[in-house]
Amino acid sequence: MRDVLPEIMHWWNSGLTFGLATVVNTFSSAPRPPGAAMAVHGDEVVGSVSGGCVEGAVYELASETGVPVLQRYGVTDDDAFSVGLTCGGIIDILVEPVSRETFPELGEISESLAAHEPVAIATVVSGPGRVGARRVIWPGRSSGTLGLERLDEAVDDDARGMLAQGLTGIRHYGGQGERRLDDLAVFVHSFAPPPRMLVFGAIDFAAAMARVGKFLGYHVTVCDARPIFATARRFPEADEVVVKWPHDYLASVRVDERTVICVLTHDPKFDVPLLEVALRTDAGYVGAMGSRRTHDDRLVRLREAGMTEAELARLRSPIGLDLGARTPEETAVSIAAELIQLRWGGSGKPLTETRGRIHHDG
Repeated sequence: MRDVLPEIMHWWNSGLTFGLATVVNTFSSAPRPPGAAMAVHGDEVVGSVSGGCVEGAVYELASETGVPVLQRYGVTDDDAFSVGLTCGGIIDILVEPVSRETFPELGEISESLAAHEPVAIATVVSGPGRVGARRVIWPGRSSGTLGLERLDEAVDDDARGMLAQGLTGIRHYGGQGERRLDDLAVFVHSFAPPPRMLVFGAIDFAAAMARVGKFLGYHVTVCDARPIFATARRFPEADEVVVKWPHDYLASVRVDERTVICVLTHDPKFDVPLLEVALRTDAGYVGAMGSRRTHDDRLVRLREAGMTEAELARLRSPIGLDLGARTPEETAVSIAAELIQLRWGGSGKPLTETRGRIHHDG
């Protein structure tokens, strides 16, 4: 919807009603990802849901429907052949009428996007609930309802988790909001880029961390000053592999409160100047690998470099939770566990030793 927002906001602000078609699910080689949107008002069309394959059929549906409709197009459907879905994929598209009355939060969503504030739109797309019921979720508030308080609470939790990872997709619930059932489908459209994970040190632990980081939804960068080690071949899961002195690279990139910095070099000539930069950024997590002896030596060097106690208190070192990890993969899991714990406020204890809600509010 981001791509069509300027035009639909003009229609919305003018008090017009228009059709909005959104890809909510895809299978096989679908031409556009979930979240792709097309808007229709009269003979005006903006955006695309299939790169041209089914736009004609979606245009007709968006022009005619007065209620939200979930429509599937694919090679298993006779209608798909007639509209020319030639890629072999299947797409589910939600088509709904939009106006100031049916979507009163659209103005706030537009303001949030302009301010780069994360926001998610959760919409019931199938099941026993009311198709088209909508709830808008920000990190600290929500608006609208999906029909049941229990469902709203479950979706709020999941949507905020998806926002934190920049994920868009379908989540399933029971008719009363139960998490372990799949009677009802809710499409959560997240408007937030994936958080960044910056991994410094081109070693086997970094390769394992890149795999876990991608699994958790991060945009992963591995950085090392040594070109023989920092290669895309050694780190196929990383989105980027950068050959540069770590502290110079970190000083050159944007870091926000969702950014994770993992310092795995445990070499003073690399990690001391790097941590001087890292601990003065807005990064939500700064962790450094090494033994307790290495950590104590590192603190001495950082104090000599002028770091304050408040800055040093941000450092998570030795990195990760105490899981008894030994291998690179186990160590990556222990670091991921610490990230999840800090994000949502968990205790880090076995759930059998805790009481109350399993899912924290964050």
